[in-house]
Amino acid sequence: MYFAALLARTEDGWEASDTELDDVETLSDLADLAREASPDEDTVLVLIEQEDSWFGVVRIDGEEDPRIYVSDAAAAARSSYGEILLTDELLGRDPDDDDLDALDLDGTEDGEDEDEDEGSDVAKSGGSAEAVPHGPVGDAAILDDLGVSEKELKALSDDALSEIADALGASAVLETVR
Repeated sequence: MYFAALLARTEDGWEASDTELDDVETLSDLADLAREASPDEDTVLVLIEQEDSWFGVVRIDGEEDPRIYVSDAAAAARSSYGEILLTDELLGRDPDDDDLDALDLDGTEDGEDEDEDEGSDVAKSGGSAEAVPHGPVGDAAILDDLGVSEKELKALSDDALSEIADALGASAVLETVR
């Protein structure tokens, strides 16, 4: 089960709204959705969680590039919403290398069968040689100036979004959209 919400910081405090991510396909789409929630270009946090598996925080400050933190990249990679957050940049991949990853560079000629025992698991699956790491990725200092330190963010429990909202003083508004 997924939960996603937007927390927009305003002059009057935090405002929360639940959000549908069905039409969001890229990080740019998500950033645009967040920016729409705050016409004054205030800070907007996109909070996403998959129950007992992972959570992510995307921070949008005006027109700046989104900042992202994901609690468990490997778990998020198995989720369509998580894949939106796991950009090549976040995972330390060079986006220009995608073409090379798709090539079969195992030394066989076109038309030759590859001996099953000689091929790596990565080549057999057609996946990238760069595995998605288990554990957190991204900007762990994403909420430092809002009262949640890097150490606290990495130590959050299964109810991470509620704990973040509580630290921000926004737990009541988050609960209204939950």
